[in-house]
Amino acid sequence: MALQPLSRQHHFGLLFSWKLRKGFERNISIKRLQAFRDWFFVTEIRPHFEAEERFLFPLLESEHPLVQRALADHRTLETLFTTTTDVERTLRVLELQLKEHIRFEERVLFNKIQEVATPEELEKIEQVHANEPTSAYYVDPFWE
Repeated sequence: MALQPLSRQHHFGLLFSWKLRKGFERNISIKRLQAFRDWFFVTEIRPHFEAEERFLFPLLESEHPLVQRALADHRTLETLFTTTTDVERTLRVLELQLKEHIRFEERVLFNKIQEVATPEELEKIEQVHANEPTSAYYVDPFWE
């Protein structure tokens, strides 16, 4: 499946949300959770969003409502990932919003793209993402 590497990255996003939730349950300091958030944004989310916006979303028309929603979600999530005020509340909102966004892309947007994309377009996406590394290792496993 051509979208499998992106789906794998979505799995890492869901794990990120789970780890944040575990951090809150274990009363991990907000500074540690914020450091994890910042690291995850740079190493996983920003490159993932860039890949989707560059290679995947153009398979639908730029004004397509599903693309518009995904782009709006990306901007909202980027704000949540980079906000430095009221960090605890922002992290709690981020944990929920990221899960919702991933479910939307997996269940709705990706299905629509697979309906309209040509086999050649899907092959190109698969080739672009074939050699992407698996999730990077984070040095502070506070969730364990």
